[in-house]
Amino acid sequence: MSRTVTVFGSSQPLSGEEEYEAAYKLGRLLGESGFSVCTGGYQGIMDAVSKGASEFNVDVIGVTVDLFSAVPSKHLTSQIHCNSLFERIEKLIEIGDAYIILRGGTGTLVELSISWELMNKNLIQHKPIACHGEMWQKIIQPMEERIEYEKRETGLVQCFDSIEECFGYIKSKF
Repeated sequence: MSRTVTVFGSSQPLSGEEEYEAAYKLGRLLGESGFSVCTGGYQGIMDAVSKGASEFNVDVIGVTVDLFSAVPSKHLTSQIHCNSLFERIEKLIEIGDAYIILRGGTGTLVELSISWELMNKNLIQHKPIACHGEMWQKIIQPMEERIEYEKRETGLVQCFDSIEECFGYIKSKF
């Protein structure tokens, strides 16, 4: 049974930029190990992950919505169209057996937060979440302190410095 990793991240990075190339590398690592990938289906990190994974003949799913005047990635093997942003987020979370959070803005923060909250409240089964980079470490650490104060389960989100560590953590969970 193929596992699907949903990857969240910015739509802004361009080919050749560090964030794009890191996401491409992640896509290759996932695809080479037989993981299907799911993204928001557009450009930037979503395109880079899709491009990398597509080189290994795995499913590359894009979950799109008409709110953005954006062109879907040409590396998708399938596209799921949603009618609202909330439906899109719900579908991205539903499809993933695990999540990797790369650098992004408020949209990526919302995706991480909703995934985390659904698990925190036991509204969905616990799935591995790996965040890449210092940006997320600065957000996750104080939230973990608050979650501990509230006597909820800590450790649902793990932060890593490298793409390889994020990938290794997710792979170790399966």
